[in-house]
Amino acid sequence: MSELYIDDEQFKKEDFRITPLEKGEYEGCEFWDCNFSQTHLSSCSFIDCEFVDCDFSNVLVKNTAFKDVAFIGCKILGVPFRDCHQFLLELKFENCRLDLSSFYGLPLKQTSFINCQLQEVDFEACDLKQATLRECDLAGALFDQTNLEEADLQGSINYMIDPESNNVRKAIFSAAGLIGLLRKYDIKVED
Repeated sequence: MSELYIDDEQFKKEDFRITPLEKGEYEGCEFWDCNFSQTHLSSCSFIDCEFVDCDFSNVLVKNTAFKDVAFIGCKILGVPFRDCHQFLLELKFENCRLDLSSFYGLPLKQTSFINCQLQEVDFEACDLKQATLRECDLAGALFDQTNLEEADLQGSINYMIDPESNNVRKAIFSAAGLIGLLRKYDIKVED
């Protein structure tokens, strides 16, 4: 039996909780205002796709391929991205809420998170070299053995990153956020 292949199709206001998205390969597709909440997208493949204003909360993505995929204005709560297929993984997030999601151990070089809420997100053991995490709220986000070399965290807030257990070489931080690099030392910084 051949696998389903969908090319250059638009999906608008679909509720995939009621009618599940068929397993297969989706290339060049756009998903607008769709509800994927608590669905099973395991073993699907998304190539050069865009998700706009979608609810992706608690979606299962075991062995799901995301190659050149953008999420814009999406609600993506509690998604275990750590389980997705890592080969050619390429993601971009803008104006998204990704609280409680896990990227544990993923190769996320040059991944872009712009103006996102990333509260309690797990970035432990990730390779975020040259990644962009601009204007993000990182309250409670986990960083341990994370490669943040040359990453751009300008304008991001509420992070706590230990320079002794993470690679922050040549990373860019805003002056206002530097306290997040010193918090473990219980230092008081006054303006």
